[in-house]
Amino acid sequence: MIVPASVASTFIAAYDPAWQQQGATLVRELQAALGPGARRVDHIGSTSIPGMAAKPVFDLQVSVADLDAAAAAFDKPLVALGFRRRPYEQDHVPAGCDDPPHRWVKRYWNKRSPGEQHVNLHCRVAGSPNERLALLFRDWFRAHPQTVPAYARFKGALAAAVGEVDVYTDVKDPVVDLVVTIAEEWAAATGWSPSCLDRGGLAAG
Repeated sequence: MIVPASVASTFIAAYDPAWQQQGATLVRELQAALGPGARRVDHIGSTSIPGMAAKPVFDLQVSVADLDAAAAAFDKPLVALGFRRRPYEQDHVPAGCDDPPHRWVKRYWNKRSPGEQHVNLHCRVAGSPNERLALLFRDWFRAHPQTVPAYARFKGALAAAVGEVDVYTDVKDPVVDLVVTIAEEWAAATGWSPSCLDRGGLAAG
């Protein structure tokens, strides 16, 4: 279902069907550049969900065995692709989660080259809770397209109300926590897990 352009507000854009292919192209580019140290590369976030209004910035996730080793190995090839490492190394820990913060660490690069697609690159440990959350959030919405318009309208209304990306993110995080609570029930009922997906983020088999 395509969300109408009327949900777009300030920094939120109406869904663009081209995002799916553009995301797949970015995944292939990163897989080739990063080599076997990238256990998997996935297009995540709202641009990876058909019909979802979003900031026109692609979120990609690289799953690795060790963050420090990956950061050392990835810096050079990522700089060659126009990425810069940023000092954001801690993900939001969902409300009600008793995990210590160190289980939600990451490494982060972004790309903001003029005339090119803007990209956020999140590097997380394979099997970590933050790696799982990103994939579960995406796949639950893909499996429940009827929920996409309501969430897209919420995002548009929130963006219009707050007008600042950082505030928008802080307010949106608790809503994401609620979605993931429901999504975990779906995962348990269906047997979903990150291991049932291939490197491109599609169900294996």
